Amino acid sequence: MRKQLIESAALDVAHQVRTVEDAIEGALAEIAELQGRMIRARATFGIATATGHEAFEQLAETTQSLVKARGGMAHCHLTLKETTQHVPGLRTVGFGDMQECPPQHGHANLRVVA
Repeated sequence: MRKQLIESAALDVAHQVRTVEDAIEGALAEIAELQGRMIRARATFGIATATGHEAFEQLAETTQSLVKARGGMAHCHLTLKETTQHVPGLRTVGFGDMQECPPQHGHANLRVVA
């Protein structure tokens, strides 16, 4: 029972980490789209590049902040993965011969974990 609770809690955290990572990358993609639209709009309007440049700089700063957040989440993900080795019930344990795991040929029953 306790092992199932531990695994369930770890899976919940893993799913949420992926959700946050995906949200950050989604926001980066949306910002890239916005930048492109701003550039096309400026060209369509036929106005100087200086017009609205401050907004473009702010968007660039926001992009940089999201890139930093993306790296922070990647580091968080790695740290959480390493932490599992210290949590009873989540540690990786190996038994049997010292063959490559999983073998390069054939199929293995694998469970996906984040």
